[in-house]
Amino acid sequence: MALIIDPAKWRSRRGMKRLLDALGAKEGLTRYVGGAVRDDLLDLPVSDVDLATRLEPEEVIRRLERARIKAVPTGIDHGTVTAVSDGHPYEITTLRRDVSTDGRRATVAFTSDWEEDAARRDFTINALSADPQTGEVFDYFGGVDDLVARHVRFIGDPLKRIAEDHLRILRYFRFHARFGAGEPDKAALEACTERAKDLMALSRERIADELLKLLAFADPAATVRIMIEHGILKPILPEITPDRLTDLIALIEAEQGAGIESDGLRRLAALLPSDPALADSIATRLRLSNKARKRLACAADRGGASSPEALVYRLGKECAVDRLLLAARVDDAALAANWRAPRMPIGGGALIARGLPEGPVVARTLKTIENRWIEAGFPDGDAFEAIVGDAISDARR
Repeated sequence: MALIIDPAKWRSRRGMKRLLDALGAKEGLTRYVGGAVRDDLLDLPVSDVDLATRLEPEEVIRRLERARIKAVPTGIDHGTVTAVSDGHPYEITTLRRDVSTDGRRATVAFTSDWEEDAARRDFTINALSADPQTGEVFDYFGGVDDLVARHVRFIGDPLKRIAEDHLRILRYFRFHARFGAGEPDKAALEACTERAKDLMALSRERIADELLKLLAFADPAATVRIMIEHGILKPILPEITPDRLTDLIALIEAEQGAGIESDGLRRLAALLPSDPALADSIATRLRLSNKARKRLACAADRGGASSPEALVYRLGKECAVDRLLLAARVDDAALAANWRAPRMPIGGGALIARGLPEGPVVARTLKTIENRWIEAGFPDGDAFEAIVGDAISDARR
């Protein structure tokens, strides 16, 4: 008996019916593919719906333009066109087979064979497709059974699949962290362990993207433990040692206790030594953005016992929450996440009006007032006026 998904559910998405009609879905030329089918079968929310088609890219564009649907050739050399139908983007890719690969990129040729296209995908659970008209699910490699078993498995020989694209090593563990249960597939783990050094050939941006996605899942600790034990991360991040796993587990518990959403960058900070300079260096190695680099370095400084409000005021909310969670200060982290820093209710002009001479003394006095105001818990009214009066008196001595 054929496995069926609800064919009407996705057709009702904005612009989808027009798109399917234009691409010959009724004639079997186009299907839903990949993650959307997988997630629907698992009763997970489906965000993006991707399409695969027997039509070659130029024909896809011609049909879209004829239907007055905007066509953007986002990856046309590899068969991908983005259609903007009624304002909503959908990715459409022509069926392909690999001609050659070098571990980072592939040269492809187009095909009309659905199974041949599915065979070039990484894992069985990602090789599913569905007919938009009938909802029938096509499964060429046992992906449905693997979904039921929560088992992530390469299609074919894992070593060959990793040789085609080295990033599949990290992707394997990311998908295991999200969908897997129990121990990883034996052949997959052996292949990833054997070829871990292949990760060194990849761009650091791709590595960082995969790793941060993996770490952001609700509880990736078990998967990270396997990666550390099998030396998966050692070629690219030797600083992540087995003893760091304890900090990751403690952070996950703190996030859950504080009701704060998980965050891949914060989780990475937990896996690194408490050394801001080292964290900055690693962020640079991973080609993280300037904002992410500064945040990682800030989180790596575990020193000090300031109040949560003081940390938010001095460091900003993100870094303050990171530090408090990494220090297992759960209640303080929850407070910091919801606290809005006030603006100090005095400026340099008011100090000059009260008799201080323009120049460095005003700046120094403002800093003194600010520090005392923070230490006192951000008072206003008479309490703040007392701080200002004392600081002005000190400056005049």
